[in-house]
Amino acid sequence: MDQFDRRILQRLQDDARTTTDDIAEAVGLSATAVQRRIKRLRAQGAIVSEVAVIDPAAVGLGLRVIVGVELIQGSRADLIDPFKRRMAAQPQVQQCYYVAGEFDFLLIVLARDVADYERLSRQLFFEDANIKRFTTTFVLDAAKVGLQVPID
Repeated sequence: MDQFDRRILQRLQDDARTTTDDIAEAVGLSATAVQRRIKRLRAQGAIVSEVAVIDPAAVGLGLRVIVGVELIQGSRADLIDPFKRRMAAQPQVQQCYYVAGEFDFLLIVLARDVADYERLSRQLFFEDANIKRFTTTFVLDAAKVGLQVPID
């Protein structure tokens, strides 16, 4: 990845709707060269997705919850992988991290309200026999929610 690729990625990260003509002008390449590079960056997996970032509260999901999950058998792949898949399939689980430390997983979960979160937690955690414990932390204010990757 060269400096042109990095500058293209930064422009797309700032605004995915930026036209190739605007990017070309900003980075000093032709629009065709920028299109080829973007296509290659997508194929290589450097560009994972191009999405609209929605404010959860705008669609009725005003409660953000950080959940730490400890599994009973936290080192068994045959139990970890199904948990990962279940979390990935759950739309209200916004992020799922398999971590080292006190917990096996840290989740960012969205809910309408506390009652909605309670219903969801029963479904996700109480019905899973491999969950030893989980802790819930309610987010009072999202001081920073970042999606941009620092590109040097």
